[in-house]
Amino acid sequence: MAGPAEDLGYDRRIDRLTGEASVIVAKRQARPNLGKGVHTPVVACPFCPGGLEAPEDYDVKAFTNRWPSIPEGRCEVVLYTSDHDASFASLGVAGARKVVDLWAERTAALGARDDVAYVLVFENRGPEVGATIPHPHGQIYAFPEVPPAPARELATGSCALCEADPRDRLVTEVGDWRAWVPDAATWPYALVVAPERHEPDLPALDDGSRDGLAAVLVDVLGRLDRLFEAPMPYMLWFHQRPTDGQAWTTAHAHVHLAPLYRSAGTQRYVAAGELGSGMFFNPVDPVDAAAALRAVPAAPN
Repeated sequence: MAGPAEDLGYDRRIDRLTGEASVIVAKRQARPNLGKGVHTPVVACPFCPGGLEAPEDYDVKAFTNRWPSIPEGRCEVVLYTSDHDASFASLGVAGARKVVDLWAERTAALGARDDVAYVLVFENRGPEVGATIPHPHGQIYAFPEVPPAPARELATGSCALCEADPRDRLVTEVGDWRAWVPDAATWPYALVVAPERHEPDLPALDDGSRDGLAAVLVDVLGRLDRLFEAPMPYMLWFHQRPTDGQAWTTAHAHVHLAPLYRSAGTQRYVAAGELGSGMFFNPVDPVDAAAALRAVPAAPN
């Protein structure tokens, strides 16, 4: 169970004007970037077998991040595959299930720590959203407090996902898992992925539910790549029950997906009018976005 704010162990600051939280981690400015740029040349991939972080071959792998945003082993990197040119969608259901199992294992291990109150599983795919190494991977941050975004979801007092009725915004469903475009989507092709059954977190998922999660993620991420016939940059994060010892009965495990493009080759930017107002202006109707994703041809065998 995490301690009080003054004992969090990282430089978390709250802006007095806006109330927004920031964590200052200046040393991350020096982390490696495998893309050609002003500061760093192209170097060997540390995630490929024989590389710095993977001296031997592997299927999936988790290890402590050398450039953590939260200290004391509370940031981890999750490698999805040893294949540098793969993607989550190309793993297939069997490969994706291995990732889901590793997510659940690391959530349980990190969540058991006394200095961890919340485990956030996430992925940044593509340099457009800040990925500095193209090898397919995600990350896990184990927070000493419940961060603002999941805290807002949990503060409603009821489970919005149990009450969800996506209807014509539904994109696909596999087993107990459904994927749909939110009615008030911030990103044009945003998706929520959640089980119909009220499941609190990754470790609680049984074999069938883990298979369903793996299959639905492979499905929707493949659809996004085929939507504009180009790899879709995206941000993906998993919200689940906090690990601070409280009951959190309304916690319903789910994935948020924020794809970056609004049309072929055109990025959706968050502009000044949105940041300044706190309101977002989505140029694609969620019903139309869902229809477009449903119409994407099936993946070739």
